[in-house]
Amino acid sequence: MVGRKKTPDHLKVVAGTDRPDRMNPDAPVPDEALPDAPEWLSTRGAELFDQLAAVITPMGIGSASDAAMLALAASRLEEVEICTAMIEDGGRTFVSNIEYDNDGRVVSQQIKGHPAVAQRSEAMRHAQSLLSEFGLSPAARSKVSVTKKNEANPFAALG
Repeated sequence: MVGRKKTPDHLKVVAGTDRPDRMNPDAPVPDEALPDAPEWLSTRGAELFDQLAAVITPMGIGSASDAAMLALAASRLEEVEICTAMIEDGGRTFVSNIEYDNDGRVVSQQIKGHPAVAQRSEAMRHAQSLLSEFGLSPAARSKVSVTKKNEANPFAALG
């Protein structure tokens, strides 16, 4: 399919851009229960998953059917943390192919970029894409409006 990907109907409602002629009446309705972290996530990944679920739930877009996408985002964020730690420990570059002369002096060497730098960059790019799917970037968030829940006093009728 070529062109812009379709916006799900529930996001159109949240964003206030829904129109009856552009809605899909046969679209599946997501389960409103909060998602649980999948077992394959590490302990840190599960913590990040829970943090993301806690952020998107008040926005009205979190559901159990989003568990896989949230898990991918949590896993990529964990990968960013791991790669960052590797870079902090080993630096952004390393020296390889060192050649010495007969007196033990360095004749030539190559300075290469640490592989974790590229891995972190790719993980950041993918995490940003996944987070924007949930409205978790400033630009994506500006397209979403949340309707306030009616917080009427449940005891008002008793008085």
